[in-house]
Amino acid sequence: APPVAMGAGFGAGLGLALASSAFIGGSFVLKKKGLLRLCGRARAGQGGHAYLREWLWWAGLLCMGVGEAANFAAYAFAPATLVTPLGALSVLVSAILSSIFLNEQLNVHGKIGCILSILGSTVMVIHAPQEEEVSSLESMAEKLKDPGFIVFAVCVLVSSLLLIFVAGPRYGQSNVLVYVLVCSAIGSLSVSCVKGLGIALKELFSGKPVLKEPLAWVLLVCLVICISIQINYLNKALDIFNTSVVTPIYYVLFTTAVMTCSAILFKEWQHMVLDNIIGSISGFLTIVSGIFLLHAFRDMPFSPNLLPLFLQPGRAQPHPPWSSADRHQSCQHQPLLPSEDKGSQSAEEEEEEEE
Repeated sequence: APPVAMGAGFGAGLGLALASSAFIGGSFVLKKKGLLRLCGRARAGQGGHAYLREWLWWAGLLCMGVGEAANFAAYAFAPATLVTPLGALSVLVSAILSSIFLNEQLNVHGKIGCILSILGSTVMVIHAPQEEEVSSLESMAEKLKDPGFIVFAVCVLVSSLLLIFVAGPRYGQSNVLVYVLVCSAIGSLSVSCVKGLGIALKELFSGKPVLKEPLAWVLLVCLVICISIQINYLNKALDIFNTSVVTPIYYVLFTTAVMTCSAILFKEWQHMVLDNIIGSISGFLTIVSGIFLLHAFRDMPFSPNLLPLFLQPGRAQPHPPWSSADRHQSCQHQPLLPSEDKGSQSAEEEEEEEE
């Protein structure tokens, strides 16, 4: 089937993806603000549920729901290659709002990471595929029968089972990649299900009898199973390892798996020219670098002493100006080594003479 030009649909998908990141990023701050207002009551970390009486926590939960709904709808209009990487902007929004409203420190590494994430997202939007290969459930069914996708899905399922039942009991407690790989591999299939359900909802609103299509129900069941597995093993990874380690690794592996699945299933890269492919990959790697800086060095203090000498505020000049007597001396008479090194130099010369 020939590709369908998206036009306004691409803009709608892009807008929904950006709105999703804004709502999800803001929801973390609102829920955190609500939890901080408990003031001595039983905290959530201690098994209490007093946060259920805080309207800020409910506002954060509502924002989370709106953001997830917008993200779900974005897959119906824009390619998964674009929507999934833009999810990193929710981390950026959360970091910026936390520094403003929660007084959390955003160090130099975090600020550089935010800038890199914005630049990478801009590059990905410019070079993203502008054509949609799947516009109906019929075409979705044809894509699912493609031998390339069947081989990919079988590989994902087999590798996930091996990671869960073989590698998990042995290395799950010591290697962060085991459970994160399970989440990422299964996540690539869940995004494909979301994409198909988004198309089904779009057809439902247009008046087509989608509820009678068995594919829509199969996609819904598969989505529930995939999301349940993702949540289970992501929680295991977060419980064992530091969040600053799990989050960037999960983002990189999950987005890579989704882009690979989209390239195989939806053929989103088939009609892209070489410079757009290079631009999309470069934008993705730029976002990865930004997310890494934002998370990996989040708790690392950055003091002015780490700057070069000429950038340190109030620092005296490393070399004092020459005195009037020194100005008349030739440069040939200046010592080649600093004064503190003269003693070691003379000792080395004496040793050489004795030899």
